[in-house]
Amino acid sequence: MPTSPILILTALPNELDAADAPAGVDVVYCGVGKVNAALCAAQAIIERRPRLVINFGTAGKIDPLHDGLLEISTVLQRDMMAMPLAPRGVTPLMPQHEQPARLESGHPGVVCGTGDSFVTAADDWLLQQEVDLVDMELFAIARVCRHFGVPWRAFKFITDGADDEAAMDWEAKVHLGAELFWRHLPQVLAQHG
Repeated sequence: MPTSPILILTALPNELDAADAPAGVDVVYCGVGKVNAALCAAQAIIERRPRLVINFGTAGKIDPLHDGLLEISTVLQRDMMAMPLAPRGVTPLMPQHEQPARLESGHPGVVCGTGDSFVTAADDWLLQQEVDLVDMELFAIARVCRHFGVPWRAFKFITDGADDEAAMDWEAKVHLGAELFWRHLPQVLAQHG
């Protein structure tokens, strides 16, 4: 069974080209959404036994001051809506120590809200939770990493304003974050010796 010390999970090949990865770093494409991300993360961790999982992807910004490549410190589920059994963002009928509403990377950064929808309009709940940006995979990846005891980090490139032009903006900018990520990766790898 092959092992990879560092594993990068990303949704799509147009977000990150695996051919550009340095030695000892494997890129795995998971597809879009939480289910695909969870399946992919679990399989990759079981098969490759990485010492670190990094999620790279694109995101829409909720906080208008954010742009470029950002590290995520905290991730929550923006589309877990099982009210009245639990508040939005909380998985119902499970102890919080088993299924926390927020997952922390242990590194400074911004707050990401993950959900299986492309955000195209304002959402007051995201502002109340101090969410800085939104994606469609990270919470699932972080949850799987927590389950298997594998550290995770995440970096998101802002492609859009999570508004009515988000889809067009994403298509135009999806490929732009890879270069920033590859330039930043040596610093991350140095921290994880």
